[in-house]
Amino acid sequence: MSKILTRAEVDMESTWNLNDIFETKEAWEEELNAVQQDISSVTKYEGRLREGADTLLACLRAQEELQGRINRVGAYAYLHQSGDSINPENQMNATKARDLSSFVSSALSFIKSEIIELPDGTIDHYIIEQPELQVYERSLGLLLQTKPHRLTAETEKVLASFGEVLGAPYRIYERSKLADMTFPSTENGREEEVPVSFALYENKYVESPDTDLRRNSFKVFSETLFKYRNTFAEAYGTEVKRQVIESRLRGYDSVTDMLLTPQQVTMEMYNNILNILQEELAPHMRKYAALKKRVLNLDEMTFADLKAPLDPDFSPGISFQEAGDLIKEALSILGPEYGEIVSDAFKNRWVDYADNAGKRTGAFCMSIPGVHSYILISWADNMRGAFTLAHEVGHAGHLMLANKYQRITNSRPSMYFIEAPSTMNELLLADHLLARSNDPRMRRWVISQLLGTYFHNFVTHLLEGELQRRVYELAMQNVPITAVKLCELKGNILSSFWGEDVVIDEHAKLTWMRQPHYYMSLYPYTYAAGLTASTAVAKLIREEGQPAVDRWLEVLKAGGSMSPLELMKLAGVDMSQPDPIRSAAAYVGSLIDELENLY
Repeated sequence: MSKILTRAEVDMESTWNLNDIFETKEAWEEELNAVQQDISSVTKYEGRLREGADTLLACLRAQEELQGRINRVGAYAYLHQSGDSINPENQMNATKARDLSSFVSSALSFIKSEIIELPDGTIDHYIIEQPELQVYERSLGLLLQTKPHRLTAETEKVLASFGEVLGAPYRIYERSKLADMTFPSTENGREEEVPVSFALYENKYVESPDTDLRRNSFKVFSETLFKYRNTFAEAYGTEVKRQVIESRLRGYDSVTDMLLTPQQVTMEMYNNILNILQEELAPHMRKYAALKKRVLNLDEMTFADLKAPLDPDFSPGISFQEAGDLIKEALSILGPEYGEIVSDAFKNRWVDYADNAGKRTGAFCMSIPGVHSYILISWADNMRGAFTLAHEVGHAGHLMLANKYQRITNSRPSMYFIEAPSTMNELLLADHLLARSNDPRMRRWVISQLLGTYFHNFVTHLLEGELQRRVYELAMQNVPITAVKLCELKGNILSSFWGEDVVIDEHAKLTWMRQPHYYMSLYPYTYAAGLTASTAVAKLIREEGQPAVDRWLEVLKAGGSMSPLELMKLAGVDMSQPDPIRSAAAYVGSLIDELENLY
């Protein structure tokens, strides 16, 4: 039985090079202390924003400068802990960075409060008087829109100082999952003992062609989750209660209204994604599940079998290096500037793909202004990993272009748009693979990989979003959020989507415990929103070629300087209407129909 490696035992080349942020931990410590000393570079403007446009401009620039430094300090600590959450030094340094962030956030809370307290029309006058404030016009406008929901300056300062404490539910969840939770081994179909971990199950066993391994590992994985269900429910319930209390304090109609506001999304747009996809996609996905059951000759289609490969004998493995080369080829359509970012990511150790104990599960990309992006993934030598890697490279390319062409204040777009550039890369990778071969078996394999993208975003994350919607509705009615209630809700959602032909047992109902996205506001449904937009834009690229590519690159460079609807319209998609959502669901159905015909 192969063992799960410690961080010290993995090959250094498979880890990221964090020296690009700070050369040594001592240099990081020095900057941590220096930032705290330099807070006065911004707080010296406290009480002075009424003085005029030049004072406001100087304050906003000083804030940006300090925020960039805090981002680097925080990123260095967070990335170290993400790679090895068991290491006590990493835990301690991450706490130091969060403490600093809360301290700075509290100290700088006066900026928003004083801007909002300015007489109506003052900001417009300032911008006319000082044209260099125009770059901040959008962010200032969005801030002023929150005026009816702002608390007193002193209350806002106190709330900001509690940032570290209020973020505790998420950290408790992550610490329990990564540092404390261990899994017993299980057996594969050859009766060989194999280890189980969060990463091994999520990245490898869930898609194994070995039915015994899929089901046995899911059982072991779920039985361990079950032991933590009350702790995890308490953490999540506390997070939800915090958000509900804040929404009431700020005078929002609901917690959902509060969480949608920074996304610049209407309630109708939010509900459209959840309602239309669940209604119109479910029949296609049930057909897909039935196809797998028939082709794989399964006795029953269990929840553990949903990601089983359709053609177990044709599942080409792929090394990390091969995946990198493939992704570079597939994304060359986006031109040399984008291509240089992709090339640097693989050449200069921006990617941490080791699989070790204590490493954060899943995958993510963090882009640090003034440095570059970092990507975390646990490599399992399969094509699903290549699509995930292309996804994270999409975040890197997007945010690095945005950081290059926009100031920090305008670099990051709405969460509603954030997953469009990442899912776009998965679609471009699929198009590239399909163009390389006319072999029917290869085509059905690629379609299966592409359906993995839609499954992840239109099913897994979408149904997470539906759980959030129901949880927030109950929480607004003061219904306690317990493990029993979460399992009941998740079971009902899964059963409603998959119907009677997929067995939704007690273990399947525990899947609310597997993702950290529930602690990230209304994040899960935005995966489906992003993929809806990228599906439409990918179609335009196939039809129009370079003009559509050029528009897409313009969108990436725009960062957060536009609303999500404006960004998507610039790319050629109107997400204010349900049509793109329905078209995306129909496209998934066409893929499943083609796959069925190929079998």
